[in-house]
Amino acid sequence: MNNSINTAATKGIVFIVLLGILAVAILMFGLPVYNVWRAEMSGKAELMQAEQNRKIKIEEAKANLEAEKLNAQAEIERAKGAAEAIRIENGSLTPAYIQYLWVRQQGNLNDKTVIYIPTETNLPILEAGRVPQVPSFK
Repeated sequence: MNNSINTAATKGIVFIVLLGILAVAILMFGLPVYNVWRAEMSGKAELMQAEQNRKIKIEEAKANLEAEKLNAQAEIERAKGAAEAIRIENGSLTPAYIQYLWVRQQGNLNDKTVIYIPTETNLPILEAGRVPQVPSFK
């Protein structure tokens, strides 16, 4: 009976050793294959990310181009409006009204000194100069 126990124990030990050798062989073959597969998947993920970033940059560039085109069209329309306003002003505004607009605009000049010279129509002369400031000596 002792012999059968030794044989069973030996078979068990041999089985465990063979199982360990098989596990080591699988790991020796499997780990390099896994590392290659993992690197390939990582490369594919980076490639997809780069393609997505490129698509995003292309879409941003298209949006910027469209915005610039719209801004250019707006500038053209503003220029057309300004040209039309100038055409209207040149044809219909009187010198007296232009002087009135100039006087009204003087309220925006907070720190400027303007000298008004009275004329026969009590309108200022538009070409009036400013009085130069004389430095004070202390």
